[in-house]
Amino acid sequence: MTAEYVLRSLLMLFLALLSANASNWLYLAKLSSVGSISDEETCERLRGLIHKQVQICKRSVEVMDAVRHGAQLAIDECQFQFRNRRWNCSTLETMPVFGKVVTQGTREAAFVYAISAASVAFAVTRACSSGELEKCGCDHNVHGVSPEGFQWSGCSDNIAYGVAFSQSFVDVRERSKGQSPSRALMNLHNNEAGRKAILSHMRVECKCHGVSGSCEVKTCWKAMPPFRKVGNVIKEKFDGATEVEQRKVGTTKVLVPRNSQFKPHTDEDLVYLDPSPDFCDHDPRTPGMLGTAGRQCNRTSKAIDGCELMCCGRGFQTEEVEVVDRCSCKFHWCCYVKCKQCRKMVEMHTCR
Repeated sequence: MTAEYVLRSLLMLFLALLSANASNWLYLAKLSSVGSISDEETCERLRGLIHKQVQICKRSVEVMDAVRHGAQLAIDECQFQFRNRRWNCSTLETMPVFGKVVTQGTREAAFVYAISAASVAFAVTRACSSGELEKCGCDHNVHGVSPEGFQWSGCSDNIAYGVAFSQSFVDVRERSKGQSPSRALMNLHNNEAGRKAILSHMRVECKCHGVSGSCEVKTCWKAMPPFRKVGNVIKEKFDGATEVEQRKVGTTKVLVPRNSQFKPHTDEDLVYLDPSPDFCDHDPRTPGMLGTAGRQCNRTSKAIDGCELMCCGRGFQTEEVEVVDRCSCKFHWCCYVKCKQCRKMVEMHTCR
């Protein structure tokens, strides 16, 4: 084994890790001490960005606060959707923020990439509509009278701009040279599936005009769904994700279902390459693999949040704890609600 061969192997391993850590930009959510990202010099100091993302930052400095908000949105939504699962999107103070869990081609990684790409599209679009960005505003392509007879008016969300920015900023790592082809294809597919979770659930909101609310004239605009709805959609895609493998069709590399009996996935489905670990035990060699010891579980549930499955058969311990809730709330004119504090003892079950 020559020194040149060893060096080449190490380089390929480094590039593969770089590809797997393409979600490092989520570290922006940890940068509360930076303040507003308001100049090009700040872009140089942002951890987690590759060179091309730094260049995008410099060209679009005003958009980066929205990107940082999107990073936090993705983490918060991941933790909500997985709150009752063995892996619950716990974050670290290192990169990647979810640890090495997302460096594997699992369905958990598929969810992280999809929700992250969606969060940037969502946050940038929202910043456009609220007038925070000079480069974009409302979607003025939506105008005139609709076939249903209402007038397009108001501020339609400029989702096209948000999606385009997400594609350029989030996808740039996957399109860099030297990346693992199958993992890059997986990430790009799931990024797009995340953005389509917004696009396919755009809704029409309307306001009536007329005497006493008679709705003689109705003006409407297009709006994004709440991000919780986007998270719910992507979580459903996670539950039905397709295991795939890379194959060459002609001169093109594509992802196809590993099991030929499964129907081909669509552009809106999530795909993954590797089976997930059971996430039962803490693995100090794998940052982010925290195990389920100490996690709260539901003693009566037969689902994944139940003590039998959550605790991986290790058993659980029960203790009584005091909980303080608001109770006996009354509305006082005008205008506030006053509540009492009620204390009660409840059983809490935690995994051994």
